[in-house]
Amino acid sequence: MEEGKKVAKGLALRMDYGCQYLADRFLQQNRFWGITPSFAFVSEPQTNGVVERFFRTLKEQAISGRIFNNLEEVRAAVAPFVVTYNEDWRLEKLGFLSPIEYRRTYLQQRAA
Repeated sequence: MEEGKKVAKGLALRMDYGCQYLADRFLQQNRFWGITPSFAFVSEPQTNGVVERFFRTLKEQAISGRIFNNLEEVRAAVAPFVVTYNEDWRLEKLGFLSPIEYRRTYLQQRAA
């Protein structure tokens, strides 16, 4: 099997109908990784609310108010936030578990 093929099988990616998400190359890459597209309903942005809220939090915590000189600086600012978010943030929509705890619990239940 090609390296990386179906590495994200079972993952659904919520997205809207923006041209970047409908691009052939983007959709092909997601299929290669095994990601299933999950499109938000047209003219109902609240269906994409979870990811929009995450982006807002990311911007507030790691991006806003800072000046970056290059992509490496952006990555250096975002990486620690992503680790903290996934490991430590307790999210109400996940039963007050962190994303990593929720995923671990989900995978254990699925395997049982």
